[in-house]
Amino acid sequence: MDYIKRDMESLVVALSKEYSCILITGPRQVGKTTMLEHIDGARKKVTLDDLQERALARRDPEMFLKVHPAPILIDEVQYAPELFSYIKIAIDNGAPAGSFWLTGSQSFKLMNLAQESLAGRIAILQLPSLSQHELFGTGTEAPFEVSQNALMLREQNSTNADINAIFERIWRGQLPSIASGKYTNHDVFYSGYLQTYIARDVKDELKINDDGKFTDFIRAAACRVGQEVNIHSIAIDVGVSDDTAKRWLGVLEKSEIIFFLHPYSNNLLKRVVKAPKLYFFDTGLVAYLTRYSSPEILQNGSLNGAILENYVVGEIRKTYLNCGKECNMFYFRNKESNEIDIIIESNGMVHPIEIKKSSNPTLSMVKAFDVLKKSNLPVGMGAVICAKDNLTALDASTFVIPLRIL
Repeated sequence: MDYIKRDMESLVVALSKEYSCILITGPRQVGKTTMLEHIDGARKKVTLDDLQERALARRDPEMFLKVHPAPILIDEVQYAPELFSYIKIAIDNGAPAGSFWLTGSQSFKLMNLAQESLAGRIAILQLPSLSQHELFGTGTEAPFEVSQNALMLREQNSTNADINAIFERIWRGQLPSIASGKYTNHDVFYSGYLQTYIARDVKDELKINDDGKFTDFIRAAACRVGQEVNIHSIAIDVGVSDDTAKRWLGVLEKSEIIFFLHPYSNNLLKRVVKAPKLYFFDTGLVAYLTRYSSPEILQNGSLNGAILENYVVGEIRKTYLNCGKECNMFYFRNKESNEIDIIIESNGMVHPIEIKKSSNPTLSMVKAFDVLKKSNLPVGMGAVICAKDNLTALDASTFVIPLRIL
């Protein structure tokens, strides 16, 4: 399998000249270690998937760092949290920039550990699954902006793709091994991915004895992508208590199988829905869990709009993560059912975005944007992201953005 260049590479190189320790978190199999080995192939790597190395790191972290001196890449560092205190000592004693590269797949846990032990001494980055730009684009990536110059540059750096091609990308997924074509059997790949995830990340955390029950829970969540979270509804479907469903959903978020888009509100916008919306980090996993056997069936299925929304939200989020930037992205819905799929808050303005499968958007699709006039922030350019072939506009305040240029 040929290596796919990651947009985060230049950021890692730059930060390695400033920070003694860099932590790369992200879901399993997104290519964290592969990226770091590509950046510095000569650096020694130790994986804590190796039970002997894990035991040493936990039992005697000081000795572990002596027998594996910096510069070092430590993979799956979440298995030995004891290392963090000793890495702090090494940094305080003058460890040079770039000494420690760490990776792990339990982001929340790792971030808490790193911030407790290494506050001010560590750069933390989240590597997502492959972006559309990494797979099909050219040029340098930048955070997604609703501005004419930024969108024109995106269009210039993108490749043509109609709605059929977009749903092929959505169905196949964005994990390197499947997106690159290394593995071609979609069901076998994602079945193995799910089994590995449950065995390594879930069983110890939740003490689950019934793998099938938890798989049913993930499937129930996948059927609700792009929807406001209703824990009771998921719990009923799976046959568990609300408390169990809430705890299990928390584990899916902590291990970055899912993420949430929170509602946008301020004091001037009344009667706003307060539940977050649910999305998966990888649309191929959603397609597998919801049993869509081909891109064509998915494109015409009942989930097509929701999974397209998941794809768009995920791609915009990746442009920020890959640049190490915070993504101030929300959704809006009020009690009167006025809904805006995405609101990006940037530079003191809000930018409303609607997501449509259509190739011929109309002004009626963005009528809800008017609600934001009551916001205490000025409303910037809005957009409809859709299957249009080329970048254009609906009016002076609304771009029409092709899905292919995300």
